[in-house]
Amino acid sequence: MSDLLYSPEEEALRAAVRDLLTDHCDPAGVIARTESAAPHDLALWKALAQDMGLAGLLVPEELDGQGATHREAAVVLEELGRAVAPVPYLSSSVVATEALLECGADDLLTQLASGAVIGVLAVALNVPPGGVHRTVRAEGGLLHGELTSVADAAAADVLLVPADDGGLYAVDATAATVTPQVSFDLTRPVATVTLDGAPGRRLGDAAPAVRRALRAGAGLLASEQLGLADWSLTETVAYLKERKQFNRPVGGFQALKHRLAQLWLEVAGVRAAARNAADALATGEDTDVAVAVAQAYVAPVAVHAAEEALQLHAGIGMTWEHPVHLRLKRAKADSLAHGTAGAHREALAGLADLPAP
Repeated sequence: MSDLLYSPEEEALRAAVRDLLTDHCDPAGVIARTESAAPHDLALWKALAQDMGLAGLLVPEELDGQGATHREAAVVLEELGRAVAPVPYLSSSVVATEALLECGADDLLTQLASGAVIGVLAVALNVPPGGVHRTVRAEGGLLHGELTSVADAAAADVLLVPADDGGLYAVDATAATVTPQVSFDLTRPVATVTLDGAPGRRLGDAAPAVRRALRAGAGLLASEQLGLADWSLTETVAYLKERKQFNRPVGGFQALKHRLAQLWLEVAGVRAAARNAADALATGEDTDVAVAVAQAYVAPVAVHAAEEALQLHAGIGMTWEHPVHLRLKRAKADSLAHGTAGAHREALAGLADLPAP
């Protein structure tokens, strides 16, 4: 196993991303964007993807990418999770990129690496790796059908669509009808994609491409959830040091100390599981097990951390203006994304040859 601690290069990457998000992704701006008709922050995406070159971290250098690993992508996602940044990084730079790598679609990979094109795999956000997903009908080179709960479809330039003939097709987003759905997490909106005779280019076989993409998505989603949980803990500790009751900081009360200590232990476990999943994706060692372990453990803890943050912030935490609700909604939505914790526990039992009683 590799060293799971952050390297100096990863810490430098973290600092650069955090500085960018501090300047361009303030909580009030994120909340205001969720109330608008344009929930995605494309200006922030341009700064992140094009100016910093982070859209192509997983794309080989010969295709104009950075040739980095999943560990570096995980660091970026940690910071995006902390800020609840409304950008399609996981959808385009991880999930869609992994599908294109499996298909060997070099031209599209170069476009995604540039950050000028956003790609989205048209599979429902809740589907786990290896899970059953909907397909569209391929007939005479044209695609017909409807796919629901596709994350970030509204921001996509190209859709990667699985069809009933076993192929994965690239479809120009302008050839599809994208209808927003009601999303619990307004910073990662989902939509219905309708294809009515849309032309598509077959890239390769859908099954291995979709499985690889969803496995990487689930594994690196754990790093986003780590960012959410770490923010929740850090901000709650800071708040309880400042808020006073009976002329003393409420963080000094033993009951709250115990809750924070327990949460610290849980977040420490999340960090280990998320880092292990990212490292396994980078090295290819026990990847399926590492991803299943990460999602089985991380998702519930991220939700618990956000719930504790909301409760321990008391009345101010219940207000729309305070950003804690953004973290709780993202944590809740992430707990369903790319498979529930229960689905991953079931997958882990199969991988470890532990049949149900």
